[in-house]
Amino acid sequence: MSNSMSHFELMTGDVARCKAFYGAVFGWSFDDASMPGYTLVDTGREPTGGIFAKPSEKAAPCMNVYFRVENIEQTLKVATQQGGKVLVPKTPIPGVGHFAMFADPEGVAIGIMQPNG
Repeated sequence: MSNSMSHFELMTGDVARCKAFYGAVFGWSFDDASMPGYTLVDTGREPTGGIFAKPSEKAAPCMNVYFRVENIEQTLKVATQQGGKVLVPKTPIPGVGHFAMFADPEGVAIGIMQPNG
């Protein structure tokens, strides 16, 4: 399995404005019904994405990128051995798989995703 990008997320202060912007610029479509509080983004091909409202304690809107991995635990172990820091431990996504996040030694957040099956 390659470690290709598998998903992206836009954390934004204005979900409606974000959807209008990316819908107009890239022609993306959106599903607000499947996961309450989280908008699924259909880009027309892989990778897909999501949009969600920025929690008030976060400093600024941002984009998160997730890379597909075969083993989340092993990837987190190597990341911490190389000076990274776990931000979000292995977390289930019902019907999809698991995700986690870590920061690289410079503090850049990186997401990883291990699909079911």
